[in-house]
Amino acid sequence: MPALDGMRILDFSQYEAGPSATQALAWMGADVVKVERPGSGDPGRGGAVLQGSGYFMNWNSNKRSLAIDAAQPQGRELLLQLLPRFDVMVENFGPGVIEKLELGYDQIRAVHPGIIYASVKGFGSFGPYADYKCFDSVAMAMAGAFSVTGLPDGPPLPPGPTMGDAGTGTQLALAICAAYIQKQRTGEGQRIELAMQEAMTYYMRTRIGTGGAFGRRPAPRAGTGRGATLNIYACSPFGPNDYIYVMAVTEGMWQAVGPAVGRPELLEDPRFAKPSDRHANADELIKIIAEWCAQRTKHEAFHTLARAGVPCGAVLDTQEVHNDPHLRARGFVHDIELEDGTTGPLLGWPARMSASSVPVVAAPRLGAHTEEVLKTDAGLDDGQLTRLRDAGVIG
Repeated sequence: MPALDGMRILDFSQYEAGPSATQALAWMGADVVKVERPGSGDPGRGGAVLQGSGYFMNWNSNKRSLAIDAAQPQGRELLLQLLPRFDVMVENFGPGVIEKLELGYDQIRAVHPGIIYASVKGFGSFGPYADYKCFDSVAMAMAGAFSVTGLPDGPPLPPGPTMGDAGTGTQLALAICAAYIQKQRTGEGQRIELAMQEAMTYYMRTRIGTGGAFGRRPAPRAGTGRGATLNIYACSPFGPNDYIYVMAVTEGMWQAVGPAVGRPELLEDPRFAKPSDRHANADELIKIIAEWCAQRTKHEAFHTLARAGVPCGAVLDTQEVHNDPHLRARGFVHDIELEDGTTGPLLGWPARMSASSVPVVAAPRLGAHTEEVLKTDAGLDDGQLTRLRDAGVIG
């Protein structure tokens, strides 16, 4: 059976920080009912910035869509009627929005005392920044991630992955699972809050620990690497992503580098005998490795070095990731039906569980499950649904 079979989530979240959490839980078997505004739905469904529904499809698979206008009194009453049938409620609205809808923790708890009420806020619900709006990159900037990204003599840069959102969502999913287990033991729900700024500091611990002296000084920008055996190298035919990253961090790994690049004599070279020597003569060693890489494609360099025992990785672009033979062989890439009827690849959930399996299902069309949910969980009939639809309360 799916690991979270029986967990039911009413999901008010939008964009990514909340949806990433609820999608992870859905992939482990939770029944996630996504509440969306009729007509427009989750802002993540499209718009000028997001350019279509690909963004939405990547964060909302395995969910059901319930289109209800929570801003209308009838819509709010419907939602309150549904709530006792669910274990968890998730929201990540901006400051003051959930309170304006009168769906804050106190109001929800009055209707459903055992609810697990999970919120994501940019800076939390209290503190000097509590009323400030926040998105993914804002959280990363405020947690130090920008400051360690980029070249040493250049400006701070935004990291590529959307860790501010999805990294927070992963922590939220873990907290929800913990609260759910606690509820099985005590029968009591609770409130969960994650501040995106705080969540991002979790992913900064290595850089703080290795370069920031526990906050006594700022950790530096490392650029493309640190020395010859922790660095990025250009490969043929020198396109925008024709690079390989080498990360030989131990003496044994260094012993594999020289023979792999056809230069076993490097192991006897006094310039490179010890880590301190390799650091002092990094420019010479970088030149040797760079010349070898330049004569090969990134895939040729990757397989040669990796088979020799050198930790390394070809720099794959996002298209290459979806077609990577290793990920395909492991069944990690799922081909799903898209809204336009075509088939497209979707990257899966990395956690593999021997006693739990949930097939990946495409993200739902807006309101696709409205009637199903309201009939099953609220006991409404066709006539009531028609009147609500005509009034614009549901979609």
